[in-house]
Amino acid sequence: MRRIRKAQNASREKTESNNVSHTNPIIRKKPSPRIYGGYNYSQRINSYQNSFEPLDIFKEFCATAKHTKNLETLFNYFHNLVVNKLNYNFTAFGFLNSSSNHIKVKLTDHIGNIYSSRFLLSDESNPIIKSFLKKKKFCIDDFSFINVHYLNNSHGIIIPLVHSDECLGLIIAGASAKNPQNDDVLEVLSNFITLNIINKTLSEASTQDVNTDSLTGLVNHGEFQAKLTEEITKAKDSNKHVSIIIFDINNISQVNKEYGHAKGDEIICILADRIKKNIRGIDIAGRYGGDELAIIMPDANNEEACYMAEYLNYIISCSLIDDVGPMKVNVGVSTYPTCAQEQEKLLLIAEQAMLISKCKSDKNGVASVVSAGDIDFWNEMALNSLATVIAKKHSQYGINFEEELVHQFHSENLSLNNNNLDVVTSLAGAIDAKDPYTKGHSQAVSRYAEALARALNLPEYQVERIKLGAMLHDVGKIGIPESVLRKPGQLTDQEWDIMKQHPEIGVLKVLEPIHSLSDIIPIVRHHHEQLNGKGYPDGLKADEIPLGARIVSIVDSFHALVSDRPYRKALPVEKAVEILKAGAGIQWDKDMVRKFIILAPSLVTKT
Repeated sequence: MRRIRKAQNASREKTESNNVSHTNPIIRKKPSPRIYGGYNYSQRINSYQNSFEPLDIFKEFCATAKHTKNLETLFNYFHNLVVNKLNYNFTAFGFLNSSSNHIKVKLTDHIGNIYSSRFLLSDESNPIIKSFLKKKKFCIDDFSFINVHYLNNSHGIIIPLVHSDECLGLIIAGASAKNPQNDDVLEVLSNFITLNIINKTLSEASTQDVNTDSLTGLVNHGEFQAKLTEEITKAKDSNKHVSIIIFDINNISQVNKEYGHAKGDEIICILADRIKKNIRGIDIAGRYGGDELAIIMPDANNEEACYMAEYLNYIISCSLIDDVGPMKVNVGVSTYPTCAQEQEKLLLIAEQAMLISKCKSDKNGVASVVSAGDIDFWNEMALNSLATVIAKKHSQYGINFEEELVHQFHSENLSLNNNNLDVVTSLAGAIDAKDPYTKGHSQAVSRYAEALARALNLPEYQVERIKLGAMLHDVGKIGIPESVLRKPGQLTDQEWDIMKQHPEIGVLKVLEPIHSLSDIIPIVRHHHEQLNGKGYPDGLKADEIPLGARIVSIVDSFHALVSDRPYRKALPVEKAVEILKAGAGIQWDKDMVRKFIILAPSLVTKT
């Protein structure tokens, strides 16, 4: 969606590329100013120049690694070095999760966006798995398997981190152009990384704490995860259930603030004591987080787990804390395999249920037990809770909120009738929520498009499909980083190149797998085309642009004009209409603009 910005000032500063220090190989580029009909942007130039000595890089890396206390900090430093000095677009680290037999990969791109993915060891066609199993590096020219659309065409390398014939993990890096010399430097750095992993792992092992949480006496987080893995494996072999109950103490941060952390610790210990005394002998209780305790219930189905959760909730609510009053908790339940079959997903949806419990408790003041098995995925509260948990845990679980949305959307039995509208509306609303300034945008554009289609006397079936296509016109923003979507100022050329991919992402990633939505693909793909051929992604002209896309292009632009944006307040309807008139016959269909500006005032004031 294109945003209004003033034209570039004629006295704009000249490029500073000639004054860039030799120690910084990145040349700052001029940003692209946002305007209502799109973006003006200059011809892309080569942003980088190789101005480094490999030996200097090795010395710098070794000196920094020596004083780095943890691997996460070392990986971040490695990323910045590789992006800024070797001109890679992204780096990623992959490590084996033996409990679920997959490689978990954490990727960071050149503008700081982070993605997590998981690849099963059984998928030997995947380059990452192939490199891990064969302990061999691979140079590749197609990164589509990492599922980050704007990085698909990168050229890069996958390097296994091998020590004593054991593969510890992987380093992946991609760039916009091939550079074998830089790949060689990267391979040497990877050897340094391997040595640091070995050294830090041995150091941590020698000082590793026991498996008991010192405050509560319950098993600690790491041991809880290990026990859960064991119980899920047993349940899988014996075709039984395993349930999880997660407790979160309500308003603990307020207690810590008003009465001190000693009072908060006292409450956590009382909760742990109540749980230990009332669970079954085979159950396992653990410290799951700061103020979160959890229970593993082997051989317990969802109904039995919910009964136990309700009982414990009652026992806990009867506990009076000096100066504070009754203890209140939020409770979430999930069960293997009925709610989820993967350990990470099972924990994630248990936390989601716990957050929904918190939302309900905040409204009625009474704590309620929520089971993941009873959650409607497309409910607004459920979506918000899931997004919150994944945002907090995505690097740990390797689960992405957008991927969950797309997976669930594809699993719906969508047909050509109107019963799909609730699901489509929820999907569009979740995507709009990525940008706080576009909340309700898709629904408004859908309503405007329906009104214009009716004014054009189109058949009812066509009106309904245009309405649906308009609702999903921005669905491709599901693959655009929030740092780009939420950026309040001008986008750089690199960022705008990413933004322009959203129509294609919407088609390839979301719509193409659903046969019943094939007829709205032209609307989604081409709603940013312009009559003069200067639109995207295909530069279509005039009648080459599908009718539905021409309708959505007008109403999409109009709604952006009359809505608040980070860089300006909403324009008056009259001003927005003037802009549409000025672009009629150039950017937008002249006859459609004429019809729409008659409708526009009533549409904006309509509640």
